[in-house]
Amino acid sequence: MSPASPVSAGQPTPARPPAPAAHAHPASATPPAPSHPGRPAVPPFRYAAGSTAPDPAADTAPGAPGPAELLAFARRVAADTALVSALPLDPEGRTWLRLDGPGGSEAWLIGWPPGTGTGWHDHGGSHGAFVTAAGELVEQSLAVQLPTEGWKTLELADGVDRERRLAPGRGRAFGSHHVHQVLNTSADRHAVSVHAYFPPLPLMRRYSRSGPLLRLEQVERPEEWA
Repeated sequence: MSPASPVSAGQPTPARPPAPAAHAHPASATPPAPSHPGRPAVPPFRYAAGSTAPDPAADTAPGAPGPAELLAFARRVAADTALVSALPLDPEGRTWLRLDGPGGSEAWLIGWPPGTGTGWHDHGGSHGAFVTAAGELVEQSLAVQLPTEGWKTLELADGVDRERRLAPGRGRAFGSHHVHQVLNTSADRHAVSVHAYFPPLPLMRRYSRSGPLLRLEQVERPEEWA
């Protein structure tokens, strides 16, 4: 029996994942910071923290599915070959299947065409996990807890960048302050992955990146994803 029950599938549906293909960036390069003609330069806030990201389990409310439970769920779904192979794949954009996650969490099975990615983003205070089910994904993340308010541009310190290559069955859990981008860097092969978040995403902050400068570009809310 499938570990999760799909409730919607394929191309745009009444509910869809919060990182649509319109925001995908080529996997071959980090998304550039957009130019804003006529806008005065904003001095960057220098963020030179030396500590790594906090324990993902530290901010889980009692009784809620924690990062470890979400990761275990994602691994079970990723191992369901019948469900994974049922996901429609499209060479022009990502496809998705909404899943019933544990404990009221939000969960998705997502197909990634070659050369696509999410761009830099956070999860609006939700913790979560994801696992590659087919192909390979690359996660680029920041090993530091960033302030969520009071800044427009951050200058990141040296040594905060991390990169993981996630083959089928490999994944990670993350806490509520996680900032990352996920890429399918293959030139000719789709990837498929399972994602779960708790609480269901209240918003997502999207960032551009130019070298050490991280700039907040947009705050998206669930009504914009429908």
